[in-house]
Amino acid sequence: QVELVESGGGLVQAGGSLRLSCAASGLTLSGYNMAWFRQAPGKEREFVAAVKWRNGLTWYGSSVKGRSTISRDNTQNMVYLQLNSLKLEDTAVYYCAAGNGGGVDTPRFYNYWGQGTQVTVSS
Repeated sequence: QVELVESGGGLVQAGGSLRLSCAASGLTLSGYNMAWFRQAPGKEREFVAAVKWRNGLTWYGSSVKGRSTISRDNTQNMVYLQLNSLKLEDTAVYYCAAGNGGGVDTPRFYNYWGQGTQVTVSS
């Protein structure tokens, strides 16, 4: 059974940092892209970042590029998202996802999703 479990969300002041974690189980990650998406109330799900498990190649959404780092731990089957210089507009539920085809920034190409972790940025 595939399971993705996110953690690390919370309330943070604007300008602060957070590190989100995603624990993956039940699948062989070497064939997958692992990604973070986010969804704010009333908005569509937005691509944040992705990493190709096999070689570590990374992609970032324009809204977080330069302020975020996605990384993976091959030994622990963990994916991390470091978010820095947080802005009010970063407030959203952040989802971890695993997919093995198609566009890395497109939700429909991801087969598995976690339940999400809430990130709230306050002024």
